[in-house]
Amino acid sequence: MVIVLAAVLVVCGGVWAGWNAVRSSTTFGPKLGGPVVVPPEFRQLIATAAQRCPAVPATVLAAQIAAESGWDAQATSPAGARGIAQFMPQVWRQYGVDANGDGKKSVWDPEDAITAAADLNCRNRALVKNAAGDRLRNTLAAYNAGYAAVLKYDGVPPFPETQAYVDRILTSAATVQMQ
Repeated sequence: MVIVLAAVLVVCGGVWAGWNAVRSSTTFGPKLGGPVVVPPEFRQLIATAAQRCPAVPATVLAAQIAAESGWDAQATSPAGARGIAQFMPQVWRQYGVDANGDGKKSVWDPEDAITAAADLNCRNRALVKNAAGDRLRNTLAAYNAGYAAVLKYDGVPPFPETQAYVDRILTSAATVQMQ
């Protein structure tokens, strides 16, 4: 069974396929092909945060958060990304915000993290503006792989994980249900 599973993972894209299988079987979501339903407690937050970066619509931000954590504010990835928007600690230290004005920048607070994700999308968009290709795809790729990778490869990097991430977000965005 283990050998068969390993062979399937290699054929389907290696690490990304394996991580995607883990994500689909846990709280991370949405499953590929399924609609993105924004939980009621996050609908206004997504709409408000998305206004901070109009170039990344609320539907795309919602699909991004759903893919990052499945709306789990306490999510932690095997790589160490934390919270609902899955910030790595060093990225959070640089880009975290206190969106709710409680005096703390908390990666575990959805209001802080989703707002920071929207802000980071805009920063990334500006940083990759001269890269070839679609700016929204490059912006999402920068969130996943870092803006330096997008600049190095002059567009979405040739990383299977990043390419699948961008495709997944954009496909899922068309299914977002905010009400």
